Amino acid sequence: MKLHELKPAKGSVKTNKRLGRGQGSGGSTAGRGHKGAQSRSGYSRKFGFEGGQMPLQRRVPKFGFKNNNKVYFKSVNLDALEALVAKTKESDITLEILVKNGIVGKKDKVKILGRGELKAKVNVQAHAFSETASKAIEKAGGSVTKV
Repeated sequence: MKLHELKPAKGSVKTNKRLGRGQGSGGSTAGRGHKGAQSRSGYSRKFGFEGGQMPLQRRVPKFGFKNNNKVYFKSVNLDALEALVAKTKESDITLEILVKNGIVGKKDKVKILGRGELKAKVNVQAHAFSETASKAIEKAGGSVTKV
């Protein structure tokens, strides 16, 4: 076998029908049917077009509003901090430690909330604190730092 003797498998290669090249190539309409937008040159279907039926994005009711200026916080409660301190034996809880232990994401803004009980003396860094959380942390002998 030589390079110039190679051929594709029998039946695997077809020649395309040359549409719109005379009567023997699909008739006068060249496979496009009769009349209508799809038979015209330059036709392109709009995204979501359903053949004239009311499209889904217009049938479904719209409601609500998303405020682009609102700051969304990831909430972390005191019981989660207590569990983290028991696990890591850290006295300073920073955002890096929260991210490393999978409690929050790297881009999340963190707010500490007051559910649960904190017995350990810890210094906590976060973007925001609730009143009950900051009082509980300071009552346990720790400190609160806003980032």
